[in-house]
Amino acid sequence: MQLYFDVQHLYYIPQYLPVLKELKEKGHKVSMVFYKEQDECSRAVCCDFIDKNAIVAKWLTNTSETFDFYQNSDADWVVFGNTFADAENLNKKTVLMQHGIGPKQCYYDVSNNKMTVRFVEGEHRLQRLKTLYPEGNFIDSGYAKLDTIFNQTLGTINLKNLGLDPTKKTLLYAPTFYPSSLECFSDDFPEHFNEFNIIVKPHFFSLFKKKYKKQRLKLEKWASAKNVYLANEFDFDLTPFLEIADIMISDASSAIFEFAALEKPVIWCDFYKLRWSYRGIFSYRLKARLDEDIKYFNELCARAESYKELKQLLSSSFNESAEFKEKRKEIVYKLAGLTDGHSAKRIVSYLEEHQ
Repeated sequence: MQLYFDVQHLYYIPQYLPVLKELKEKGHKVSMVFYKEQDECSRAVCCDFIDKNAIVAKWLTNTSETFDFYQNSDADWVVFGNTFADAENLNKKTVLMQHGIGPKQCYYDVSNNKMTVRFVEGEHRLQRLKTLYPEGNFIDSGYAKLDTIFNQTLGTINLKNLGLDPTKKTLLYAPTFYPSSLECFSDDFPEHFNEFNIIVKPHFFSLFKKKYKKQRLKLEKWASAKNVYLANEFDFDLTPFLEIADIMISDASSAIFEFAALEKPVIWCDFYKLRWSYRGIFSYRLKARLDEDIKYFNELCARAESYKELKQLLSSSFNESAEFKEKRKEIVYKLAGLTDGHSAKRIVSYLEEHQ
């Protein structure tokens, strides 16, 4: 088989990689499609990734070329990490592997544009999608992004190489770009939690988009602290940091589900810096952006309603009850599916059987 993986954004890659590697191991031809219209820094990161991983890469100028490229390609399957408006008109078989499993409404909305198959995570999401889109083809494969952690093929990061102290517990802060808790944090965040190594893994958009300049200013202040490692643009894969961290704090992000799946404590930062267009009479816009699945956060993790609450919650979160841990397992299975390290194998088996 010949497969193309469409990379409109770098953060699609971690979800693709386990599947791509499984395909190559089984002798299939795999290419990744990148876009020159990205900013210069993003293109540099793409090139670095391509070189280090011996990727067969195709470059398109911009997304206006996408349809014609795939229409005239030798693809047996084209894999997308997000919706593609012309998917139904392509003369190729198409796959949707949504790049996250967070509580945003877009997780479900992307299936407005029908693809040949969409791989999903867990029975709950499977049934919701079938109800919303009865003509769709949805397969519960589990979440491939986490395979390398569960099957223990992920190379472990050395804390010393990050300039951190191996004798300390490691706190991972992984905020999304919007709505984000990042700007609500103190400039003295590293000092307030100096008993921890702190790895800050911002969303890729926070590092580059002009509208998030204030987030970058705060990140730069934290980066100077001895107990902080600020992930840069080349650290676009969150997975190695999930594996090494002892506890994580995040906001309305897919990372909450991902870390909870590892049976480690998570704190949900349920406080955000909102644009004026999302406040007051416009607060309905925030509710519309988030999906009802966010209600499960309370059963997966502790909830902080302000920055001040974090200190106490960080201490208590290491003492989770057996009942809480069991409930978390149930929710993870419901929203992430099987966590056996074989999601990519199930996906590849399906693609082979239906080529």
